[in-house]
Amino acid sequence: MTPKDRAYYKRFYPITTRWMDNDIYGHVNNVTYYSYFDSAANRFLIEECGLDIHSGDIIGFVVSSGCEYYTPVAYPQQLEAGLAIEKLGNSSVRYNIGIFKAGEDYAAASGHFTHVFVTRAQQKSVRIPDVMRAAMANIQCNDSGER
Repeated sequence: MTPKDRAYYKRFYPITTRWMDNDIYGHVNNVTYYSYFDSAANRFLIEECGLDIHSGDIIGFVVSSGCEYYTPVAYPQQLEAGLAIEKLGNSSVRYNIGIFKAGEDYAAASGHFTHVFVTRAQQKSVRIPDVMRAAMANIQCNDSGER
């Protein structure tokens, strides 16, 4: 699989690597990338979609995820997470998140995960609210993966 370039992504968020992110081999451990993905998507949901993570009526459950690794990164590198929406459904959304070394044109890793939105109280799937849907549509890719 070929890494995506910056043009694929619409939103970027800085990531500061931490000493504890490195594994014994001297690079960021594979599981840490999932934390980066989760942080980027949730920052978008909170800041641009109005998701109230503490007391809102709906929450998102991750139901699927995956990652491709292209080149290692290590503490103390500065990173950026690029975010794009690959699929926007009725109650679910699939994100693609690229992890870039600061200033690099191609992702060092590219991951995806799917959120299904549910009611907090009953944990039953619910349509994504219009305000959230509009913000998500702003960073959605078309079928070819192009902007």
